[in-house]
Amino acid sequence: MSTPHFTDLMDLASLRLRAAVIAASDDFFAEKENLLKPAEAVFLPHEYTDRGKWMDGWESRRKRVEGFDWAIVRLGVPGVIRGVVVDTAFFRGNYPSHCSMEACAARTDARIEELTDPSLEWIEILPRSPLNGDAKNPFFIEVPFAFSHVRLNIFPDGGVARLRVFGEAVPDWRRTGHARGEVDLAAAENGAHVLTCSDMFFGERRNLIMPDRALNMGDGWETRRSRGPHHDWTLVKLAARGTLSRLVIDTHHFKGNYPDTCRVLVCDATGEGGEARLDDAAAWREVLPRTKLQADTRHWFEDQLAPSGEVTHLKMEVHPDGGVSRLRAFGTLSPEARLGLGLARFNTLTPTAQESDLRSCCGSTRWNEWMRDGSPYASVAALRAAADAAWSRTSSDDWHEAFRAHPRIGEKKAAAGQGATAQAWSSAEQAGTHDATAAMRAELAAINEAYEARFGFIYIVCATGRTLDEMLSIARARMTNDPATELRIAAAEQHRITRLRLEKLIEP
Repeated sequence: MSTPHFTDLMDLASLRLRAAVIAASDDFFAEKENLLKPAEAVFLPHEYTDRGKWMDGWESRRKRVEGFDWAIVRLGVPGVIRGVVVDTAFFRGNYPSHCSMEACAARTDARIEELTDPSLEWIEILPRSPLNGDAKNPFFIEVPFAFSHVRLNIFPDGGVARLRVFGEAVPDWRRTGHARGEVDLAAAENGAHVLTCSDMFFGERRNLIMPDRALNMGDGWETRRSRGPHHDWTLVKLAARGTLSRLVIDTHHFKGNYPDTCRVLVCDATGEGGEARLDDAAAWREVLPRTKLQADTRHWFEDQLAPSGEVTHLKMEVHPDGGVSRLRAFGTLSPEARLGLGLARFNTLTPTAQESDLRSCCGSTRWNEWMRDGSPYASVAALRAAADAAWSRTSSDDWHEAFRAHPRIGEKKAAAGQGATAQAWSSAEQAGTHDATAAMRAELAAINEAYEARFGFIYIVCATGRTLDEMLSIARARMTNDPATELRIAAAEQHRITRLRLEKLIEP
């Protein structure tokens, strides 16, 4: 069987990315943690434990009741899963007949009690499918959402040697932070990917961008010994478009087999031509000239770098060959790149999570539905345009529903159904009321009451950047409006609030 193309992607369940098997229904014969071992499974014919034959994998006992076994894996980084490999190596008379897989989008630090709570939404990404014994069983996944955890179900019981989950990282920059400061653009956990290389006979190319320093020489990228005029190279797609400020090239553990020199080039593959420009030698710019390297050393380059401009790809050449354990490319994201990362996250949210995020922007059910119907969005501009177009289709009933999702100006108590994100935004937007005097709060309460009595809905104003005096002045002026005029004004204010919150939603 040919190797499926998705195996060229990152293994989101890699231990090097800090993935973990956090729970299993049963692992009587062989521990669940074996599932994610990086090395291929081995078989020791004469090795036994006090529970039976030693197996290099996860194996449950023979089930004598109805049901099936399962194991929950926390991915090293959230991502869109493109394919999985369920490897039953050396399980011949004791492999499961079928498997299925579900996934969820939860906090990476979610406790097992939360992950097994019936209220948590698990989405089936692989229906019940037959397995072959002692074989790598590949399955394509065609679910467009980003997940943090997967649950492998085996029917009814048995053993699986290894689980690989291949996909594209979609980190939540709002939680990981640093999107406005310097960030490692070549880090796997940030979404970078080593596309290809000239050779990786001794060490896998993707090791270059894994977290932490290398564990040993085998945990880096190493080419075979070259013969004749030749140099090796590797091509990295950065996590996002950015401007480089520092490079780190680490030859940790490589002592008699490190490269003599290295050179680094960069390319901006956005705009006309796109990634086709990667094949154009003229599109590449040298940022680090050919530079001598040392054995078992972390090399820092900053002053030596030529200005890079904004770039999307990096090529590292090693002359003539050898091993490098880690590559770091620190830089800053462009404003457009930051928004692009936020949009990528939004586009890959599960339907439930996307609805929750949109409802934090606007409480109108129909606006929310229209926005979800348009997802995924090709650009931030398309998302903004869709939000405006959806609001233009709303009616007075939708406006009133949106108004009800807000707390009153000056109130700390959340409106019914308001989520944590919307509560935090409301508090920040109303920062101008936080230091109000008792007299001002009394006047605000009186105006709120009078306004609702006159118009039948709460006083809605875009409070961002406004003082309490300004909001009181606006309220007094608007009290003179007739109900129809005031409803249109309140709807326009709601539209402004929605747009501002949508920007916050996609700005990491």
